[in-house]
Amino acid sequence: MLCNADNQAVYPQLSSQKAGCGFPIARLVVWFCITTGAVLEAAIAPFATSEWQLSRQLYAQLSPDDVVVADSAYGTYADLARVKAAGADGVFRKHHARRCDFRRGKKLGIGDHLVVWHRPTTCPKSMTQEEFEALPTALEVREVHLLIQQPGFRPSQIILVTTLIDPKRYTKAKLAQLYQLRWQAAEVNLRHLKTTLNMELITAKTPQMVRKDLWMHLLAYNLLRTLMWQASEHSAVSASRLSLQGTRQQLNHFRPELARAKPSQRKRLCQALLTIVATLLVPLRPLRREPRVVKRRPKPFPRMQQPRSVLKARLAA
Repeated sequence: MLCNADNQAVYPQLSSQKAGCGFPIARLVVWFCITTGAVLEAAIAPFATSEWQLSRQLYAQLSPDDVVVADSAYGTYADLARVKAAGADGVFRKHHARRCDFRRGKKLGIGDHLVVWHRPTTCPKSMTQEEFEALPTALEVREVHLLIQQPGFRPSQIILVTTLIDPKRYTKAKLAQLYQLRWQAAEVNLRHLKTTLNMELITAKTPQMVRKDLWMHLLAYNLLRTLMWQASEHSAVSASRLSLQGTRQQLNHFRPELARAKPSQRKRLCQALLTIVATLLVPLRPLRREPRVVKRRPKPFPRMQQPRSVLKARLAA
């Protein structure tokens, strides 16, 4: 976001940055559909707002039979209880602060048991006292130990906590497959939003336009996902195998023709677009591992430590 007084007031920069040397920064929490990859819900707030606060605001939008999949940050009593209260279910990785003993509880199999979690004695900082007291005093939870032997994934051993307690309907293999899909939904799709669609830096000058810009990015992203889903319905390929970047490029190629076409011709062009999109496959790379390094060298300039006006005045002097 551009750095001005209005944006700074609504979305303050990080406290570690000196005044006049940073940019306003917002926090965005997005829920993705694992099946289609589309954005289901989103919440925007200043960066100082907790991620858990935004996520718990979205729990009210859950419907019965929904299943929420998230990492260990959400494997807490409060999140499982809030999801269950909405009539949905959760599959989270166990929070690192919670101990797990498979010798206790009702044994369902090797590394699989039912236990009763009790509400903590202290209220989390991300919840109000009223919200905390509204939680049930106890909750039946299933804990599942999984051993991941596929290269490229870490850690090799994880524990899932879930409210899906039927071991016959929701086997360990199905839970492992469901949690593995979280990476595609939460990491790859979010990277598409930020990098492929250039949402990392918003150039709007007012907080109202910042929100409009963010929502337009989400709308454009869902448009691409809709095209990919429609293309997959007319072929034997899953929508998750199609390229979002390729779909964006093809849509940009077809836009002038669609704008000039007559209504009778537009249907034929749309069908041609879907046929092309269905051929844009992402290679299957299950064992792909890439180093987390940056190839491009940074420019040899120091970081800004003073406001631009001060630095310009010094140069003029």
